[in-house]
Amino acid sequence: MVFEPTPRIRGATFGPPVEAPAAPAPRARRAPESAPLGDRAPSAEAPEPRLDGTRVVLVNWRDPWQTVAGGAEEYAWRMGRHLTRAGASVTYLTSREAGQAGRESREGIDIRRMGTKFTVYPLAVLWLLVRRWRFDAALDCMNGIPFFTPLVLRRRTRVLSIVHHVHDLQFNAYFRRPVAWFGRFLESRVASLVYRSCPTVTVSESSRRAMREKLRWRAPIAVIHNGSPPSQPMAPGRVPSPEEMGYPAIVSLGRLVVQKRVTRVLDIAADLGTSWPDLRLHVVGRGPESERLTERIDREGLHDRVRLHGFLAEEDKNAILAGSLLHVTASQFEGWGLTVIEAAGLGVPTVAYDVDGLRDSVRHGETGWLVHEGEALTEVVDKALVELSDPLRAAEIRRNCRAWAARFTWERSGAAMVRLVACSDYGPGGPEAGT
Repeated sequence: MVFEPTPRIRGATFGPPVEAPAAPAPRARRAPESAPLGDRAPSAEAPEPRLDGTRVVLVNWRDPWQTVAGGAEEYAWRMGRHLTRAGASVTYLTSREAGQAGRESREGIDIRRMGTKFTVYPLAVLWLLVRRWRFDAALDCMNGIPFFTPLVLRRRTRVLSIVHHVHDLQFNAYFRRPVAWFGRFLESRVASLVYRSCPTVTVSESSRRAMREKLRWRAPIAVIHNGSPPSQPMAPGRVPSPEEMGYPAIVSLGRLVVQKRVTRVLDIAADLGTSWPDLRLHVVGRGPESERLTERIDREGLHDRVRLHGFLAEEDKNAILAGSLLHVTASQFEGWGLTVIEAAGLGVPTVAYDVDGLRDSVRHGETGWLVHEGEALTEVVDKALVELSDPLRAAEIRRNCRAWAARFTWERSGAAMVRLVACSDYGPGGPEAGT
């Protein structure tokens, strides 16, 4: 693979910080199509460049502190933090939830909030149009609907588009047919045209493939995986006992929203009661679907078999995860599956549907099991529980999970993003495929 000479953006250097400002950025060049950047061995990576003096705007429709924030918000914030540590001045432009400040600073990042989850789009465009000269680079996070930053920022501003997954049919879950069609039209034909010369980042190989096939995405696409927090040993007594958790204990972690299809996870407790009489399901997360789940638990008398924990602090969440035998997600749309790697880091395998993103984060038969077409979720969960009832096999899968999760770190992913923002080479010999 041949690389062009390394271009530079304003303030980007590859050595110690310097006082004098660097030359203005040239127009962004097309980045080469690359293999995953987030899972390469550190020895294969070039030194991380500095971004001193580089002004970056990160545009995302939510921030991590909003009630239904998920993995996309975690990803955006982690990337912003890493850019800041590399010397960049980062502005996080997002919507405003009731009770949130319109402007605040966290960890060196200037947060600007405006509008709701829908009105943030035109408001952000207007805000950027007035301040278009302020920024040298932009991270434009597209959650189905684009912000169209290449149309309002200066031509010399380097725009990186971040797309976690193709939303496509997800529009049908939230909107009536004409609006859903318009959403798909924006995501595919319009966005593909507007961002055709912008380097794009996605978080899994299957998402990249879906972007090519479903969206006809024209720009070069790099894969930078989600990271995972370093595994921390659980303090003695923190993990609930089998009597508290039930046995087998199954956990479902994530936002309680329509596309996560948590009602299907409740089917496990309802359908496997005979074969696994002591089974207990723990649902950790919050969101608009919680009321619907509560109504079903009341209606079917599942109180002894299902516990809705709501949102938990990190230590409490990890205690529930560590005390579970199996993690289950019924999500229909994922870019990667951050909760899958969180669970794997604690030695807990996952059962998930064989859909884009999840088919990458779950290694079938090694770190979990995929529900293929023609199979039922409860059927695959039942087989997984049988397999995990063998102590030797369970120990092997736990080892596989921890080894797999250890490959993904926010540090490595953030460094890959810094190199893209700096428009630098990906390392000696170019990017290498992950395994």
